[in-house]
Amino acid sequence: MSSMQIDEDEPVVETPLLGNIDEVIMHPLVLLSAADHYHRVARGTRKRVVGVLLGSVSKGKVDCTNSFAVPFEEDSKNASVFYLDHNYLENMLAMFRKVSAKERVVGFYSTGPQIRQNDLRIHEIVKRFLPPKTITPPVFCIIDIRPDRQSLPTTAYKVVEEVSTKDGQRQVKLSFAHVPSVMGAIEAEEVGVEHLLRDINDPTVSTVASLIKGKIAGLATLTEKLVECKDYLEACVRGEQKVNPEIVANLQTILNLLPNLNTEEMVRSILIKTNDMHLAIYLSALIRSVIALHDLINNRIRYGENGMDMEEEKKEDVADKKEGKDTPASDKAGDDKTTKKSEKN
Repeated sequence: MSSMQIDEDEPVVETPLLGNIDEVIMHPLVLLSAADHYHRVARGTRKRVVGVLLGSVSKGKVDCTNSFAVPFEEDSKNASVFYLDHNYLENMLAMFRKVSAKERVVGFYSTGPQIRQNDLRIHEIVKRFLPPKTITPPVFCIIDIRPDRQSLPTTAYKVVEEVSTKDGQRQVKLSFAHVPSVMGAIEAEEVGVEHLLRDINDPTVSTVASLIKGKIAGLATLTEKLVECKDYLEACVRGEQKVNPEIVANLQTILNLLPNLNTEEMVRSILIKTNDMHLAIYLSALIRSVIALHDLINNRIRYGENGMDMEEEKKEDVADKKEGKDTPASDKAGDDKTTKKSEKN
């Protein structure tokens, strides 16, 4: 079949480069370095920072164990204009090789929070610093340093070739494809993270409050993901986004796993469970109210209406009575002396 006979509606085919990447493992040291880099350089601005990821690659898994910052600037008005210090990158890489020869360049990171136009060009620059005879391309990782983010702060991408057909001609262009990313740590990093969390932990927060806070955060993340799926499907219906069969198949699998809530047994069991939980909540609130009222009555009995201790009031009353007995006698003696003086005169 010649190129002129190809249908224009032929779906896009993603052709991965040699050395396919299956998973990206991000270590806590990389996250701490990226957060420190952002707060030192771009805190309070809309700029982003860029750095180089160091680590190792084994059987399709990229292990990012270290990183370092790179001077980077881009024009906010013209997205195609940016500056990346090649000399600084080369010098830092040479010094890191002296310290740890096992760590090599595996990709680069950005604080995003989204993919930008210059990321493919930065990918080509970082690719030059890969070791010789390396078939695994560098990965691109977006590290979201926003404190209100509840889900995993890292999103990894790899570069793939998209083959599309336009006007009967095949066109090949590079684009980013999502790669699963997980958090991993060696024993020393786990100990360090535990010490950091021990300082951050608030002892005044109860276990129940922390569990409820975690459930609320999980529901907020679920809502965010569902809205993202909804926006993607609506964009596909409008023709603004290409339909990815893998994403549609995963969404169909999720919908198939949802339980049928319209059956009578399911509705009855949910109502019974809800009533039991509400009964426990009602009894707890009632017991708390009774205990609070009991404590209030005890405080009124002990301290009275004025908020003073009744025992102290009794002591003050006894002291006042004693002073009252002493005062009339002294007043009477003073009156006698005055009378005698008047008689002499």
